[in-house]
Amino acid sequence: MIRAKKVRLRPTKEQEKQLWQSAGTARWIFNWTLKMQEMNHRFGGKFISNNDLRKHITKMKKRPKYMWLNKVSNNIAKQAVKDACDAYKKWFDGMTGKSHLKAEKPRFKSKKKSKPAFYNDNIKLKVKSKSILLEKIGWVKTSEQIPMNTKYSNPRISFDGKYWYISVSIEEDKPVQNLTGEILGIDLGIKDLAIVSNGKVYKNINKSSKVKKLEKRLRRLQRNVSRKYEKNKEGNRFVKTCNIYKLENKIRHTHRKLANIRQNHLHQTTTEIVKTKPSRIVVETLNVKGMMKNKYLAKSVAQQKFYEFKRQLQYKCENYGIELVEAGKFYPSSKLCHECGHKKVDLKLSDRIYHCEECGYTADRDYNASLNLASYSA
Repeated sequence: MIRAKKVRLRPTKEQEKQLWQSAGTARWIFNWTLKMQEMNHRFGGKFISNNDLRKHITKMKKRPKYMWLNKVSNNIAKQAVKDACDAYKKWFDGMTGKSHLKAEKPRFKSKKKSKPAFYNDNIKLKVKSKSILLEKIGWVKTSEQIPMNTKYSNPRISFDGKYWYISVSIEEDKPVQNLTGEILGIDLGIKDLAIVSNGKVYKNINKSSKVKKLEKRLRRLQRNVSRKYEKNKEGNRFVKTCNIYKLENKIRHTHRKLANIRQNHLHQTTTEIVKTKPSRIVVETLNVKGMMKNKYLAKSVAQQKFYEFKRQLQYKCENYGIELVEAGKFYPSSKLCHECGHKKVDLKLSDRIYHCEECGYTADRDYNASLNLASYSA
C-alpha cells in the first residue's frame, strides 16, 4: 500500500528564497501552459501535448528574457506543464463528450491566493538523518525523520502560510486486520459532526470555546484591517502600510490555525471510528450543494467539511479492509422508524426527538438515523 508522509522543512534564509523562487516558477509555468492551450483551442487547434510544450520551454530558456528559469530545477517546469495539461485535458474531454467525467475548467493560479507549491524529482531525492536533498537547493533540515532505504514517489514541497513542508508517497506493507463483523451507521450533522450507531457521538468542534475565541479574534482583525484600508485610501486605490501587512499576516495565521484545528478533529474522529474495526460502515449521501444554498446553514455546513470527512474515512477503511457504503441520496434515514419501519413524512428539521405514532418508539432523531443506516442494504 502507498502511504503519504508529510514533514516540516527547516530551511535557512537563503534556502527559503530558493523555495519561493521554485514555487513562483511552477506557478508561472502552469499559467503559461494554460494560456497556450486556451489560445490554441480558440484558433481551432488540437490539444498540444506536454512534450511539445516542454521542448518550447527548453528553447525559451536560451533567450535572455527567460534566463531566470534556469535558476531552478528543470523538473519543476516539466511537472508544472504536465499538471496543467492533465487538468486542461480532463476538462476538455468532459466538455466534448470524450469522457463521462466532467471536471471544472482549470483556473490561472493567483500570486496572492494560490498555495505556493512545486515538484521535486523522486529519483534525485535523497534522505539522511533529519535532512533531505532538494534539487538546486541542497540539503534541507527536517523536523522529523523521513523513512530511508525505500522507494519515494510524487514528492511535493508546499507552503501553508507559515511553514514549508515536503509530502512524499512511500510504499508500505498492508497490515492484516481482524475485523469484528459489526456494521456501523454514521449520521452526519451540524449539531454534532457524527452520530454512530454504536452510541458514540462526535461533537461539532466549531462550537468549542477554542474555535469561538479564534473566530472572534479573526473578526476583530478583519474589521481593523478594513478600517486601515479606508484610512489609507488615495483616490480609487488603496495604499498598503507596514501595519496592514502585519495585520494581514495575523489574519492568515489565524485562518491557518482554524483550518488545522478542524482538520485535526476530522482525523481524530475518523481514526477512532475505523479503529473499532467493523466489517462495514454505512454513511449517508448529503446534498451539500443544496444545503449551501440555505443562507442560514451555509457557513455551518462549510465548516463541518463533510466531503473531507468522507475522503478520510474512505482511505482509512481501505487500509483496514473495511467495506464503506454510501446510502442513496434519497434514502429517508431520518424519517424511518428503526423498530417498525414506518415512515414519518411530516418530520421537520426542528424535531430533534423521533417519535413513531405506529409503535410508540422514541429516540434521538440522529441516533435513529444512524441505526437505519446500519441496517441499510443497497
